[in-house]
Amino acid sequence: MIPDNVKKIFNENLWYIATCGDEPNVVPVGFKRVCEDGKLAIGAVLLEATLENIKANGRIAVACANPLTGEAYQIKGTAELVYEGEAYEHYRKLTEDTFKGAMKLKCAVIITPEKLINASPNEHNKEEIEI
Repeated sequence: MIPDNVKKIFNENLWYIATCGDEPNVVPVGFKRVCEDGKLAIGAVLLEATLENIKANGRIAVACANPLTGEAYQIKGTAELVYEGEAYEHYRKLTEDTFKGAMKLKCAVIITPEKLINASPNEHNKEEIEI
């Protein structure tokens, strides 16, 4: 499981998700959360290259940092696109409430973490944290 201090950083700050296809792609995401089961969920509204890359190979990295303290982490894992279920419905409603019909949810992205790495600028930088 993701440690509580890491969950706090991810729950309170913007995420940057990276995927790779023909070329690297990284984007910020705001519709995101750490799920109780330790997976990560994202609501895909504007994502295009990201979704194509996930369809091609399922690989993803997520970075997050507290800009005030510098505490930062990176999660590497696999992603799947979902078009139904709790996460999809959560982000569908959030998208409707936020954009009032001007944009639609494409899907939810569920990320299964495989590695958690300390990215903070301190003596623990690059250390892998057990999950």
